[in-house]
Amino acid sequence: MASFNAAHPHARRGLAITPVKFGISFNFTSYNQAGALVHVYKDGSVLINHGGTEMGQGLHTKMIQVAATALGVPTSCVRLAPTRTDKVPNTSATAASSGADLNGGAIKDACEQIRARLAAVAAGALLPLARQKVGALGVHPDDVRFEHGRVFAVGHPGLALDFRQVVHDAYHLRTPLWAAGFYRTPGLHWDREAMQGTPFKYFSYGAGVTEVEVDGFTGAYKLRRVDLLHDVGESLNPLLDLGQIEGGFVQGAGWLTLEDLRWDESQGPGRGRVTTASASTYKLPSFSEMPEVFHVSLLQGAAESGVVYGSKAVGEPPLMLALSVREALRQACAAFGDGGREQPLASPATPEAVYWALTAAREAGAAAPVPSVAGAD
Repeated sequence: MASFNAAHPHARRGLAITPVKFGISFNFTSYNQAGALVHVYKDGSVLINHGGTEMGQGLHTKMIQVAATALGVPTSCVRLAPTRTDKVPNTSATAASSGADLNGGAIKDACEQIRARLAAVAAGALLPLARQKVGALGVHPDDVRFEHGRVFAVGHPGLALDFRQVVHDAYHLRTPLWAAGFYRTPGLHWDREAMQGTPFKYFSYGAGVTEVEVDGFTGAYKLRRVDLLHDVGESLNPLLDLGQIEGGFVQGAGWLTLEDLRWDESQGPGRGRVTTASASTYKLPSFSEMPEVFHVSLLQGAAESGVVYGSKAVGEPPLMLALSVREALRQACAAFGDGGREQPLASPATPEAVYWALTAAREAGAAAPVPSVAGAD
């Protein structure tokens, strides 16, 4: 970095690393609840309803995975119905990065209720005495396991029953094959007046390193390389989480470098209106703003206790990793001067803002007194 800056008088590179610590939960404690409704049909298929909204973040996919894991069936056996308040009422907003935590906890609760009933059937506890040795595992219900569409006694996976057969038997034994699940985030309490309590279930952590190069003539810049490390606990779906981290970072980079809101400051009837209200005047990040080199890694061995399958939220936290972009630009601007002073930089750090910052750094460097050398004439 230093060697490049020394060899290129009209361009500078900057490097910055910034951390993120993001609390997960709604600050309004009552919102931290969710419900779900799960049906198992006689053919072994599963239908789930939950209160979350799918907006492209992969929530429905994760909820199907949670149900499939809880019941020990392939994801192909699970269908998902659109969110409806006549199935799951009083839903909380899908916000605060809590959608998978809340709705996943509710689905898991409903599935575990059904699984406990099916375990009793598979174990033979509900069969008549004359049939307890036929089509039953002959063990305690607590020793029944559900995996890959098979139901077996712990330690004996080879002697397994088909999940569909267990469901069929449960129906004929008049066993409820549906359940309403509920989840409330434990341990939360928050006094908004005193600003005291425990508002978050846990924290998501991350770090971002960004290298930028700035043109000294125009203030234009490019992201040369970005490396992100983010904590998602025991990921429910690593591919989805990687996409969320990448998208969140790029959105954050746009927020901090491109999305420049301007208002009408005239004395006319349009005063106060947003003038950058369309795609022609409000710049959003696109492929051209993607880093030339972009590496994203998930923190390993970071399972979180007390949440659905050890996972952590992902969505909003990665957006803050883009702070490294602004700080790297600030470092590059300072390098146009003597490099020994902090250089203010406006946000969003548009090329115009970067140009004025690097110009200020140049002027400050030129005005700095030359240090005297002891003993010189």
